[in-house]
Amino acid sequence: MSTTPVPDIVRDFERLPADVITSAARFQPAILADVAGRRGALHGRITALDPSMKCAGTAVTVEVRPGDNLMIHAAMALAKPGDVLVVDAKADQTSALMGEIMISACRKLGLAGVVIDGAVRDSLELRDIGFPVFSVGTNPNGPTKNIAGRINHPVSAGGVTVRPGDFVTADADGVVVVERERIAALLPLAEKKVADEARRIAGIAQGQTRAPWLDAALRSAGVLREGETL
Repeated sequence: MSTTPVPDIVRDFERLPADVITSAARFQPAILADVAGRRGALHGRITALDPSMKCAGTAVTVEVRPGDNLMIHAAMALAKPGDVLVVDAKADQTSALMGEIMISACRKLGLAGVVIDGAVRDSLELRDIGFPVFSVGTNPNGPTKNIAGRINHPVSAGGVTVRPGDFVTADADGVVVVERERIAALLPLAEKKVADEARRIAGIAQGQTRAPWLDAALRSAGVLREGETL
């Protein structure tokens, strides 16, 4: 029985509906990570180039060899407005894979952002452009453009599996990815968590500073005996 191999470049995949992206983008990545079971947050090495940067959209995934950005150029040619490029660059910081020219093109294409488990350069210019860029840092050294990779296959970025079509959101705290099939169902939970946290903050303002669950948690951990309180 013969099978046709999946091509290295997958051109089409199921994107998230625009209304789901709009609804999910209202919530902080921290809120979505919590209601997703405290999973989906990329390693903290991947941070916003500027704390004001935020993005949300559908993942277009790119796998490259460290130091080479050929496949990022190819992915940009295939991406659609509202997409977020998620680049698995193996956390390499020996050379920058994107800079002012490529990020200017991403902005012109209407992409929502770039998340790269690797380095970028032209950091001052990128801050002026204001396009959301999340990376492991910067390096002035430029990349090569010679080595094959893959587009729109599952990748690992910041220790998290990211598939094409997954929901990506990012802000000053970092980057969170939620599976495409789960994001819509998590939105009511996110709404409830926001409301619960607002009530808790209001209570703190009135002097209710101790977490209401603290004593029970300490008993469960064996720190307090049954019936004992702080």
